[in-house]
Amino acid sequence: MEGVLTGKTRNPLREHCQQLLQEHRGIVLKVANLYGRGVEDRRDLAQEICAQAWKAFASWDAARPFPTWLYRVALNVAISHARAGGVRTVVAFDELDVEPSTDGEAQRENDDGVRRLYRCIERLGPLDRALMLLYLDERSQREIAEVLGLSETNVATKIGRLKIRIRQQFGA
Repeated sequence: MEGVLTGKTRNPLREHCQQLLQEHRGIVLKVANLYGRGVEDRRDLAQEICAQAWKAFASWDAARPFPTWLYRVALNVAISHARAGGVRTVVAFDELDVEPSTDGEAQRENDDGVRRLYRCIERLGPLDRALMLLYLDERSQREIAEVLGLSETNVATKIGRLKIRIRQQFGA
């Protein structure tokens, strides 16, 4: 009745998607921060990720973990963005807005060592960046393989090589 009175009808699918995106907003923000250039580009990329997640939400199999599916969507959008040189049409999709968290996560990311690590990661190619993001987010090799469409053996090999390359860049 309330929807009829206010002119708005309840959309349980949109509400469910919005709730899950809000619960897992850290994934969207991490990917946007790693692949975006500057504040506005990162905000636009986060919005585009949310828009694509909403468009593809009906394809999510609820028997599978939502974070794995969201990482796959977010990284596909971000890698496409990176390959296109960052030029794309911005999707205006404010109904599924994802606000940054106000917890201590932002403070930890200001640490000099973390900034140096992110600078090293930003120099990597799009797929290697995705690998490191998932690895640093403590995702299992199985989940990384599923998100990126690689074998677990390939994931382990690539992560090992990336660790060596990053250590060399860090000068450690």
